[in-house]
Amino acid sequence: MTVDIRIVRAGQMYRYYLRETVVGDGRRPARTLLRDAQEQAGVPVGRWTGRGLAALGLAPGEEVTEAQLRNLFGERGRHPYADRIEADRLAAGDCPKKAYRAGALGRRVTVTGVDFVFRPQPTIYLLWAFGDEETRRVIEAAHEYAIERVLEWIEDEVAVIRYGKDGIYRVRPPGGLVAARFRHYEARSGRPLLHDHLLLSVKGQRVDGKWGSIHTTALHENTVAASALYNELVAAEVCEALGLATEPRTVTPGRRPVMEIAGVPHELIRWTSRRSDQIAACLTELEHEYVTAVDDDGEPRFLPVVSERARAKLNAIAARRTRPPKQSARPLAQLRAWWKASAILTSGVAADVINSLLEYVRAAASAIRARVAAVVDIALAAVDVAATVFVMNDCGRFHHRHLLAEARRHLALVLRGRRRDPGLDNQVVAAAISTHCLDISEPKSVRGREAGYRLYTARWALSDLPARRPPAPALYPDRQPPDEPGELAAHRFPGQDAGEWEIPRVPLQYERAVLAGAVVRDQLRTTPTAVLDRAYDVVAHQQAAMPEQLIAPNPADPEHDNQEPEPGSEGGIGMKALRVLRAPRTDVEALDLTADRLRRLQDAFANTGEAARVRVDRTGPVRPDGQQAHHLQEPGPQCAREAGH
Repeated sequence: MTVDIRIVRAGQMYRYYLRETVVGDGRRPARTLLRDAQEQAGVPVGRWTGRGLAALGLAPGEEVTEAQLRNLFGERGRHPYADRIEADRLAAGDCPKKAYRAGALGRRVTVTGVDFVFRPQPTIYLLWAFGDEETRRVIEAAHEYAIERVLEWIEDEVAVIRYGKDGIYRVRPPGGLVAARFRHYEARSGRPLLHDHLLLSVKGQRVDGKWGSIHTTALHENTVAASALYNELVAAEVCEALGLATEPRTVTPGRRPVMEIAGVPHELIRWTSRRSDQIAACLTELEHEYVTAVDDDGEPRFLPVVSERARAKLNAIAARRTRPPKQSARPLAQLRAWWKASAILTSGVAADVINSLLEYVRAAASAIRARVAAVVDIALAAVDVAATVFVMNDCGRFHHRHLLAEARRHLALVLRGRRRDPGLDNQVVAAAISTHCLDISEPKSVRGREAGYRLYTARWALSDLPARRPPAPALYPDRQPPDEPGELAAHRFPGQDAGEWEIPRVPLQYERAVLAGAVVRDQLRTTPTAVLDRAYDVVAHQQAAMPEQLIAPNPADPEHDNQEPEPGSEGGIGMKALRVLRAPRTDVEALDLTADRLRRLQDAFANTGEAARVRVDRTGPVRPDGQQAHHLQEPGPQCAREAGH
């Protein structure tokens, strides 16, 4: 995720933020004013944001002062101007206790806020780091716009104030929320990392004017949906403003692809991921310790495979163990010069590519936008969203927020950096709920009757979809993990190098989710013609990113059966033949096929293409609606991967 959340408590936690976070994650010198420390660190001052500022006498974009932070986040949720309010009441003759209460915002709380960290995808902040001043300003504006839209969505759809006995009553803060935003430029490793800390106060005002506390559990539950919305918005704004496009890139095999700016070299992304390499190396050691751990009796302490949940916990441990100390913050101009020099010397990317990175990615975007049409089919999107959420959630049960997060990911994948109409994600969710989901809620409380906490499952049976969790003992029955890191495994599969041992893992849920979507779409092929037509449109969309020479030939048309084939179509390759090709990692790589490579591919698969046309001419049936059926281009789980999606 690109949006993280962390609780802010009064006391030590607040002092940590005031000592380091507000000055660019550096170390604030003792007895130094906040504004002076921020100028020394070269980071901008904090700014207030949110619709609830008016109720506190603040204005959007106003500078955040140390006294305001101390009152709102360090003094258990007091008014930002509590000192001035208290002094005015004392001057008016109120007693100290009454004057102190006048500066309070409802009850005192221990949890005073939450820290949302917003950071764009690596390809976006690489363009920000290596681009000119205009590119930098465009990306920062898109970054700020996306944060504002996510905060508005939290205010309108997520944040609730609990009150009454045991908090049984919940109400949206009609006036909105209050947050302080702080800009940072680099990661702990010193590499570029544009990100903002949004300190969101838990204080909100009800309709009756009383102040209450925002339910932080609701904020945690919707963090994934907030992250999906931020990713979608910031990518769309950057792409529309700079003429770019996005593409799916697989970071971890078997896991969900990440939408990145097309055309940025992989080596540059690897250059920024030094921390990821350190975490991965430590994670391998932890996984080995996990599967070989034994108790006092010599019995294995854990399962012989690493599940997704166990791997996530081990990954968190690895991140903590490899966490480097913070460095002193430096001005942005100095950082950008150092980043470019370091990338040219150590990334392996040519200097002219780094210096003209924007033009490089614009050329890639032109190629992709010319081939990939941004067409959103709500009915088919609902199928993919429901199937993915159904498989990836325990026991096949999920809430509205799970569907919403997946719908936003689906739209980002289809639109490729183009803006979408507002509310389109909610339309996809509504279609998924009405068509493919069953409401299985048995509310026993007021919370259970809320729309956001209704419990759903899919209308399909689990037996109709790929198995979610294969039995662990049956994964590798004849293969035992080594007792020591240097010892060979008891069994080695064909093609595995001597001495190499792979930690056995439970198949990832996202792989099963992709298969589930394909199974459901396959079942829908026997339903009305409208669904069939949309399915074939999706195949055409998926193949649009491929060079024409690799697209399977169109089925024979009875009205033009005796005509000569069009020039250039002799080398058409069927989808089955494409499976022997190594699937490219990105759309740009799929497009970057030279004429010589295409000529060799045509020669290699000429016989396959000819056999495919013969089969179509011989057995191509006509559907009842008079349209020729497609045999070589049926939608399936392989189509997207073969087309570079």
